[in-house]
Parts: sequence; structure tokens; C-alpha cells
Amino acid sequence: MLANPANKYVPFRPFTKDYSDRTWPSKKIAKAPIWLSTDLRDGNQALIEPMNVERKISFFEQLLKIGFKEIEVGFPSASQTDFDFVRKLIDDEYIPEDVTISVLTQAREDLIKRTIEAVAGAKTGIIHLYNACAPSFRKIVFNMSRDEIKKIAIDGTTLVKDLFSQYPQTNWHYEYSIEVFSSTELDFALDVANTVIDIYQPTSTNKMILNLPATIESSTPNVYADQIEWMHRNINNRENVIISVHPHNDRGTAVAAAELALMAGADRVEGCLFGHGERTGNVDLLTLALNLYTQGINPNLDFSDIDEVRRCVEYCTQMSTNPRHPYVGDLVFTAFSGSHQDAIKKGMAKQQSDDVWEVPYLPIDPADLGRSYDAVIRVNSQSGKGGVSYLLEREYGLSLPRRLQIEFSRYIQRITDKTGREVTAEEVYKTFKEEYLDQNNPWKLIRHRIDGDPSEIEAKHFKIEAELEYNNEKRLVKGEGNGAISAFISSLGLPARIMSYHEHSIGANTNTKAACYVELRIDSSNTGFGVGIDRDIVTASFRAVLSAINRHIKSTESSL
Repeated sequence: MLANPANKYVPFRPFTKDYSDRTWPSKKIAKAPIWLSTDLRDGNQALIEPMNVERKISFFEQLLKIGFKEIEVGFPSASQTDFDFVRKLIDDEYIPEDVTISVLTQAREDLIKRTIEAVAGAKTGIIHLYNACAPSFRKIVFNMSRDEIKKIAIDGTTLVKDLFSQYPQTNWHYEYSIEVFSSTELDFALDVANTVIDIYQPTSTNKMILNLPATIESSTPNVYADQIEWMHRNINNRENVIISVHPHNDRGTAVAAAELALMAGADRVEGCLFGHGERTGNVDLLTLALNLYTQGINPNLDFSDIDEVRRCVEYCTQMSTNPRHPYVGDLVFTAFSGSHQDAIKKGMAKQQSDDVWEVPYLPIDPADLGRSYDAVIRVNSQSGKGGVSYLLEREYGLSLPRRLQIEFSRYIQRITDKTGREVTAEEVYKTFKEEYLDQNNPWKLIRHRIDGDPSEIEAKHFKIEAELEYNNEKRLVKGEGNGAISAFISSLGLPARIMSYHEHSIGANTNTKAACYVELRIDSSNTGFGVGIDRDIVTASFRAVLSAINRHIKSTESSL
């Protein structure tokens, strides 16, 4: 790194003189913005392995369940895959009446026409056109003047407006983005924006969306807020224009930038769940929404089953979630420091159900997100869950998933609290074996037969026949499913869902065994784990399922 970075880097200054009459610092966010999820477009483009159709559909349905009313579903002119996916959503009627899909296009005639064709026939659709206006792009990427760049926006908007009239069966909406707005001179940004607004002529019944993205975060969030407020004050026909922001996270301040932009006059926020997106990602809509929630503002998005949301996002994107990710990470409601645990425990003891939430270190009630209090209020030994999991892995080759580590540490905590001494690896394993591996009642696996190849779990339809013991009585059960485990669960006739699944091998060569960890939810109960070990991985997974079910039954009976 340079001793004097000023020789290479200069701060971005959007104003030619000091902007001293800003008003946003005294404003407060009073309501939720209009939300647009770009997970299926911007978030998908950023993946090492883009989502297939199955994953896209799963993600789309999860976004609907959360409550998004505007969803950017693709870049149909960029690939046949995206075009076909948009058509599938429309032709197969996946889109509810009150949901609007959005698609992105560059400002080229052939691409605009292709994009319109992709959306034609939808009940409502947003055509989102963009072109870069920042000086570095004008000089380096396009070698164009200001007038040439503005002409791209003019020609693109004119064509979009004309094509809308050719497909009257769709209720069209127009969004224009000044790409790299965050690095564009404000006088030029305003000139382009007002020109586009004057061409499109938005009305109270057909408003235009003006997107002012921080395509590249180039300054602190307060500077971005100044830019948004200045545009908010100066654009033409403001009452019929929806100002949208699309903050990226290059400086790690996208959430703050979005919040300050809302204070500065923005109406709409574009982003992704968990902040997925190109480079360092987009603004994290989950964090932003729950920040509003903790201030007493209804975000109009439902994250009451946050673990289900995370499971879906991780499955669809094949990306893991940081355990310290705000609100959703495995460890965000868990304290390992003794002083933190003491404050949380005392706060939970005093908290009444109808009181204002006031538990130290916890800005939100985990129960509002579908999380249990177990990990929050437990009191660790000095080693905590990390020491417990380390002993199991070092001595017995068991690599517990993080949430199972948290769950199992409760049982070791009871021993340390009772004895006041250190537990040995043997004691840890004995407890683990009793709690998970020896759970053979009321359900016990005798044998099973599968019609299907276990190596093709995602692609095959399975039929299973299993012989079980239920309270020492033999039963023959049959089931079908898209995987070996789902077929096995269907054979049991229980309302159970797999929330997470992990597996690994123990030992080597002829002594190798498979260890399977299943996180299960039955009806609306809290999730719980089951563990199975066997030389055959499918058998191990079935033992894990029965372990989880038996533990659930045991827990339910003990609470009666």
C-alpha cells in the first residue's frame, strides 16, 4: 500500500460548491419503501454457477411468500435461458395478479425489442432500461461525449414508449437507470433524467421509475444521500416519478446508504436477500427490512420463518451464509462471553410478552423470526460449543454442523453446571450417543429396499419399502419421493420437513462409515436434529431421520 494514497486516489465530489441546505439529516424513515428484489437477475448473474430453472422457480416462490410485489426476473435479451424463464413465468401462470415482474435491458434497439417480446402478455411488467453516464465510462468504455450518451437514453426511451403501444394487453411501466449515478456529475445526471422524463411524460396513473444507483460506492453514505436529495428537489414532474435506489456494497455501507437515501426522498429500494450481487454485492434487503422492523415500522415483508428463507437462498444460490450475518446468521443470537450471557439471561427473565422489547444485546426478539430461545439463554462453560465440537471431531471424527453444535452444547452445559468440573471427551461422546445415536424408540429401522440410484437423488423419482419397529411391533411401510430421504419420510406418514442435511465420512479404507445429520421440523414445531452412522450412507440418513423423529416425540411427551 502507498504511504501517500492521495497521489493515486482522489475523493469523489458531486457538487461544485458546498451543499449546505440539505434537510435529510433531520428526517426519519416513517414507512417502508417500495421493494424490488433483483435476486433472480443481479443476484443470479453474480453466482459462480447460475441458478437452473428449478432453483429459479423455488427462489421466485420464496420471494412471493415473503411478500415482494415487484421482482426483477431476468435479463431476457442477454441469454435464451433468461428469455425462456421469463416466458415460463408468464405462460405457466406463476405470477399472482398483484405482483409485477421487471426485466433489464441495455439501450440498444434489438435488445429492447427482444426484451419487450419476453414480457408481452404479462398482466403487468416493468421494462428497465439503463445506460452508463459517469465520466470514466464516457471516456474509457464508450469514448463518447455527453450529448452522445444522452442520445442513447433518448433513443431508448422513445423506442420503449412506442413498443408499449404495440402490446396493449400488458400494463406497462418504465424504469430508467442512470447507471453509475453515484459517480456521475449531478448537472449531467439531472439533464439526462429530465430529458427522459419529458419524453416519457409520466402521469399519476402511470408513474415512471427513475433509478439512481450507487453502481459503484464512491463515497460515504451521507454524500449519496446529498445526491439523492438534490435530484429529488430538481427533477421534473416529481409527483409522478418514483425515485429508486440500487446501492452496491463496494465500501461495505450499502445498507446505510439505502437508509439515508430514503431519508433524502427516495421511494423505492432495489437489492437482494443477504446482499448477493456482483463484486461485494447489493444492498441486503433482509437486513434493511428488519432494521425498519426494529424501529417499529412494518416492512411489509415477512421473515417470520427466517431459517426457511435462508435454507431456500442457500439451496438456490449454492452460497453459504456467514454465521455473523445480521439477523439470519447461526450465531447472531448467541453470546459466548460470560458478561453478555448474564445480561441476556437477566433481560429475558424480566421481559414480558406484552412489553416493549428491551433485552440487552438483542435488538430483535428471535421468536419474531421463528428462532427459539435455547441458544440465546443457555450459559456456556468456558470452552463453550467450540470446545465440545472440537473434542468430538478430534477423538471420534464427528464434524457437527454449526446449528447442531449449538443444540448439543445445551446437554454438555447441564453436566458442567451440575458437576462444576471439566468434562472429558469420553463423557461428551457418551452424552452425544445417548441423545442422538441411541434414539431407537418408538421408531427403529430394520431393513429397507430402494427403487432408484441414491447417487441421483435430485434427478430420480424414488420408491421405497422399509421394515420398521414401532413400539416393538414390526411394520412394513412404503413411500415415494424425489429423493431417497423424501421417499422415506413419505413412508412414515408424518408432516416432517428436512430443514438441513449434512454428511461426511468417518475413518478410512475398509473401516469407513458415513455420518449423517438431519435437521427436521414436524408441523410448526421448533427444528431438531437427528444423527445416524452406518457403513451405508442411505441407511445412515434413514437412521438420522428416525433419530430426529424419536427425539421430537420424546421432547413432546416430556413437556406434557
